[in-house]
Amino acid sequence: MALPACEARALGPPLQPERGAPARTTCPRRHSRVEAELAASRPGAVAASVRAGPPRGVSRGFNSQPLLDEPLKASSSVAGAARTPLFALLPRGRRRRMHDLRRRWDLGSLCRALLTRGLAALGHSLKHVLGAIFSKIFGPLASVGNMDEKSNKLLLALVMLFLFAVIVLQYVCPGTECQLLRLQAFSSPMPDPYRSEDESSARFVPRYNFSRGDLLRKVDFDIKGDDLIVFLHIQKTGGTTFGRHLVRNIQLEQPCECRVGQKKCTCHRPGKRETWLFSRFSTGWSCGLHADWTELTSCVPAVVDGKRDARLRPSRWRIFQILDAASKDRRGSPNTNPGANSPSSTKARNASKSGKNFHYITILRDPVSRYLSEWRHVQRGATWKASLHVCDGRPPTSEELPSCYTGDDWSGCPLKEFMDCPYNLANNRQVRMLSDLTLVGCYNLSVMPEKQRNKVLLESAKSNLKHMAFFGLTEFQRKTQYLFEKTFNMNFISPFTQYNTTRASSVEINEEIQKRIEGLNFLDMELYSYAKDLFLQRYQFMRQKEHQEARQKRQEQRKFLKGRFLQTHFQSQGQSQSQSQSQNPSQNPSQNPNLNANQNVTQNLIQNLTQNSSQKENRESQKQNPGQEQSDGSASNGTSDYIGSVEKWR
Repeated sequence: MALPACEARALGPPLQPERGAPARTTCPRRHSRVEAELAASRPGAVAASVRAGPPRGVSRGFNSQPLLDEPLKASSSVAGAARTPLFALLPRGRRRRMHDLRRRWDLGSLCRALLTRGLAALGHSLKHVLGAIFSKIFGPLASVGNMDEKSNKLLLALVMLFLFAVIVLQYVCPGTECQLLRLQAFSSPMPDPYRSEDESSARFVPRYNFSRGDLLRKVDFDIKGDDLIVFLHIQKTGGTTFGRHLVRNIQLEQPCECRVGQKKCTCHRPGKRETWLFSRFSTGWSCGLHADWTELTSCVPAVVDGKRDARLRPSRWRIFQILDAASKDRRGSPNTNPGANSPSSTKARNASKSGKNFHYITILRDPVSRYLSEWRHVQRGATWKASLHVCDGRPPTSEELPSCYTGDDWSGCPLKEFMDCPYNLANNRQVRMLSDLTLVGCYNLSVMPEKQRNKVLLESAKSNLKHMAFFGLTEFQRKTQYLFEKTFNMNFISPFTQYNTTRASSVEINEEIQKRIEGLNFLDMELYSYAKDLFLQRYQFMRQKEHQEARQKRQEQRKFLKGRFLQTHFQSQGQSQSQSQSQNPSQNPSQNPNLNANQNVTQNLIQNLTQNSSQKENRESQKQNPGQEQSDGSASNGTSDYIGSVEKWR
């Protein structure tokens, strides 16, 4: 590499600087005229700058030697060239990058040094603070018996561990939002499993007025007798999951026998070969695939009576015969008004010739979610062609109920095509399956105007739903479990699980499509709003009733224990006083008023205890006879407050 001219001339003999002239370390041609004048005017400036190091922005380089604080000697240009750092010979861009790297390295080492010194100072101060605390706390103990060094270290470790746990807890749970910092987490051992499952408020404002009889659902289900639970399974409402709970998840004296590889289970009564459950997983589709209210109320009594005689599952032809005979019996006393679904007519229809009591149950779901779920199911090839749709003794004709597709199934159907079919039974399916179709001429749309038909169907579905023994909602699994257990006095083995992710939830629709689905299912939307209001009111009513009964039971137990304590206390006093009287027979009992008062109090306590026991027996007899319980006005004082609160809310 060729050196500059100034450095090449520096290879000659060394030149001695003049006395008083400043020493030069670089080529004079590289200095401007102003710098030369400044250097000449201030003799010590250059030396000071050389001692301080290279100018700002220029590093000494990797091979540069530190400058000593000795007086500068006269040096030749060769010495000046040797002192020139190799870093200055690099290109400007690379020189800048290396300078930034050096500066960052210096900053990192500085931060590490500061952190190390800071931690050391913090540990030193903490040591002094803890020493002062220990001297204050364990000073008296140390005077009694000097603690050894191991115990001090152990206490110090415990304190440090506690402080570390507090710091970690503050980072994990800031403020009072953490459940561990609340007193409720320690006061309540188990959380309430029946809190709102849809993240709605626990208290809601009811929209409908229901009587106490509508809210109180207490069925004296006799599984050993002739009672029968009939499950009305509506498509895509979670009925399959609930049906499996009925046959596999109930604590019974004689559980249902479910064999591997078979869908149906044998659910017999204890000691009998009769079933107590009429559902898909116990008796199969005995009245047709997904039979509705009209089919079940006509078919179930005849099927049960027929099975008692034949012990055989009726064939399809037998089902038509049964429904035809039931429709003829119904036509013998025609009734074409919505009042046909009154409680009296429902109870009369729910009794068979053998004297069985039929308790109908069902599950409802949000109409939009149910509609989308059915569309996805139809896309996969489901048709439900085996459904009979028998009404008034006959199935509908092809003109009354046309098909929406041509072919074996409707697989791969887009959502728009599914919504465009006017004969699609998915529209308002829940209202149609819960109403009495004989009131509107079954599937014949020419019997009455559409507006009147929709009104009759909706009122009929609401009436049948309200007078059912039980109905649940798919969106409230734990509340559904609770109400079923309280209604039938039957407990489930494992709790229900709320699944918020379903096939319907995976379908992304815009607001326009959602409004159209709500318009196609406007009757189902109104029915679901009615059912949800009734369901939540029943739940709150049963919970308040349960709390009141538990409170009353605790009060009775406290009164009973207090009475027994007072009775034993006064009896012991009476015995001691009788012994004293036997020792002093000359004393007259009438002269001792305390003894008479104690005897009177004892007699009153005995009378109160006998009255409490008789009242308890009366309440137990009223629980066995629900009719007497409703007629008794005193028994309903504890639960009538809920009705008054509902009226105040409205």
